[in-house]
Amino acid sequence: MPAQVSSDPNIAARQRRLRLLARADRATLEAALAALPSPPAWRRLKQPETGLAMVRARAGGAGQRFNLGEMTLSRCVVALQDGVMGVGYVQGRDQRRAELVAVFDALSQDTTEAGRIEQLLIAPVERRLAEARQQRAAKVAATKVDFFTLVRGED
Repeated sequence: MPAQVSSDPNIAARQRRLRLLARADRATLEAALAALPSPPAWRRLKQPETGLAMVRARAGGAGQRFNLGEMTLSRCVVALQDGVMGVGYVQGRDQRRAELVAVFDALSQDTTEAGRIEQLLIAPVERRLAEARQQRAAKVAATKVDFFTLVRGED
């Protein structure tokens, strides 16, 4: 089931950013933070923590929901000096990565910083994910088998 996207353009843009930030690796996030002209100061409103989240699924994508299993999740909430809050949720146990996602979420809520964050971090992550998706599709396509029926020459 695809993720629900809000009809509010600001909320939809933030959902997109958070989705891409959560898929960025830690090294990419650290490099982007170091590349900022003046790294922001922030405080943790909710310390980074790791826990479990229940993953739900649907049979056939449209059937009744059922609990598929649990996955490890890390989260963090930060506030910049100007009071803007950011949240970070990432799969796995990397608490620093969750904190960095929260920092970039807070930074990107400022319209002057949003363009810089988009260029510096969001767009490259989106391109990298699209390239990985294309590589997987090409690999799958290379193994495609066409089944057909052979007619024997017997009359």
